[in-house]
Amino acid sequence: MESYEILKDLAIILLSAKFLGIVARKCKAPQVVGEIIAGLLVGPCVFGWISQMDFIAQIAEIGVIILMFEVGLESDLKELLKTGPIAFLIACAGVFVPLVLGSLLYMGFYGMAPWGSEAFYKAVFIGTIMTATSVSITVASLQELGKIKTKVGTTIVSAAIIDDVLGIIVLTFVIGFKNPDSRPGTVVIKTILFFAVAVIGGFIVYRVFAKLDERYPHTRRIPIVSLAFCFALSYIAEKYFGIADITGAYIAGVVLCSLSDNEYIERKSDVISYMFFGPIFFTSIGLKTSFNTMNGKLFAFCICFVVVALAAKIIGCGLVAKVCRFNMADSLKIGVGMMTRGEVALIVSQKGLAAGLLAADYFTAVILLILVSSIATPIILKLLYTKDAKKSGAAA
Repeated sequence: MESYEILKDLAIILLSAKFLGIVARKCKAPQVVGEIIAGLLVGPCVFGWISQMDFIAQIAEIGVIILMFEVGLESDLKELLKTGPIAFLIACAGVFVPLVLGSLLYMGFYGMAPWGSEAFYKAVFIGTIMTATSVSITVASLQELGKIKTKVGTTIVSAAIIDDVLGIIVLTFVIGFKNPDSRPGTVVIKTILFFAVAVIGGFIVYRVFAKLDERYPHTRRIPIVSLAFCFALSYIAEKYFGIADITGAYIAGVVLCSLSDNEYIERKSDVISYMFFGPIFFTSIGLKTSFNTMNGKLFAFCICFVVVALAAKIIGCGLVAKVCRFNMADSLKIGVGMMTRGEVALIVSQKGLAAGLLAADYFTAVILLILVSSIATPIILKLLYTKDAKKSGAAA
């Protein structure tokens, strides 16, 4: 494959993503929905115009890292700390309910499995895939709606970050049961160490950036160094602590969110995200979709897998949000906001394939879940917020 083929791929992706993004917006749907459909059309599932899939996947990973960095920059640290305990409870429910329902779903299709058997581990792993939450698409939708800094938006982002950490811990335990060399307890220690290092190191980094910001306000060197810090913390999180790189990116944004120039940094980061990395990330979700291995039983399982996975997040997260004194409308928004799956679900699935806990055929179900949740979540969120706006207008 010629190296310059990637230039053709990038042109196709950017043009199709922009065109269908505009179409989606004209149809009163979030722009990201059009970008995902663009990936479905130009990818292997329909036309197959894209050839350099591995390179596109790497660019997409950078895209989601920058997006999560922006989310951290937009965070209100005081509000984040305020919603922390509630977000933790919501995240716990968002892991426990899908884990149980996913395991029962697999056993319902393929028979009850005795504790400790190979089939039991496979059933639990199906539930583990369902625990993952991808907040990036929800974040993009909330940004479009102007709701990212609200209490509901902050709670969703906080809960999703905690959800990913808990999901990784669950994954490690499941693999640990099958492979004793995995040492599940190690991941708990590494997770605690990462956040300890992030708090202590983050305070030091913040002081350094505050001095730079004071000396060189509104200069390009500040966003450049900030982006370098984002990539460095993402790398450290993944490489040395086993935490998802997007968690490191989000923490990097939170560290810098209190700078006086945080809006300037966010604005500069948004330029490269909006023009290049963002569209490629959302398009890549559609690019990964293929239905070549589909058969009757697998199709039925895929449909049930998607329905259960979506419902489990709404039920678990929504009910806990209601218990935590959110009103019914906001509880539903939190449940819907937590039901998207993306890169973390893919990472978990790939770990399962490597460990022998997931057959390659079931990867189609994961892709279908990511696709459906990525398209449905922004649309449902917009409908919920539009409904609230109409009620407020009628009351006024």
